Amino acid sequence: MSIRIGDDAPDFTAETTEGTIKFHEWIGDSWAILFSHPKDFTPVCTTELGYMAKLKPEFDKRNTKIIGLSIDPVSDHEAWVGDIEETQGHAVNYPMIGDPDLTVAKLYDMIHPNASGAQPRTAVDNATIRSVFVIGPDKKVKATLTYPMSTGRNFDEVLRLLDSCQLTMAHKVATPVNWKQGEDVIIVPAVSDDEARKRFPDGWKAPKPYMRIVPQPK
Repeated sequence: MSIRIGDDAPDFTAETTEGTIKFHEWIGDSWAILFSHPKDFTPVCTTELGYMAKLKPEFDKRNTKIIGLSIDPVSDHEAWVGDIEETQGHAVNYPMIGDPDLTVAKLYDMIHPNASGAQPRTAVDNATIRSVFVIGPDKKVKATLTYPMSTGRNFDEVLRLLDSCQLTMAHKVATPVNWKQGEDVIIVPAVSDDEARKRFPDGWKAPKPYMRIVPQPK
């Protein structure tokens, strides 16, 4: 079954580089970023895991936990992290899920439900397992991204996406194209003008009646 925005993020128990976790329990009252990889010791994924380690303090500021997943056992992950630190300059500082039997990959609809976890598997066998899931403290999926193996993911964009999700969950606003923290936002159409006047007493700019632009709420 496909995972859509607004669905409950499937719960699971898995082995990770930081021990056994129950996913929802591990998330707790935080936000979470789950990002997956088709194979250990692959070049693009090595760069991604290192960059996420560099960005972790930014996610921490946003009350967000990050967790990686790769279709190999935890023992392989533990060997891989040395390469990541050596080549990327940042040690992996978050858990990495071992998923050699494809349990979590299937649960999150990242691979065909009839795929076998039988080894050996190549990255090409697991090519679709290149997704990012943004999950809220309510354990619902807020956003998803999927990339091909040949394209490294832009995790600065994932951080921007998280900022938007957190802002728009807290306030009845939406963020326009290329929005960044601190820039103007848009009052969502579901908010009537009467309600908007209460929420935004300083008023708004309206180049069109359906475009009500206000400074980003604090």
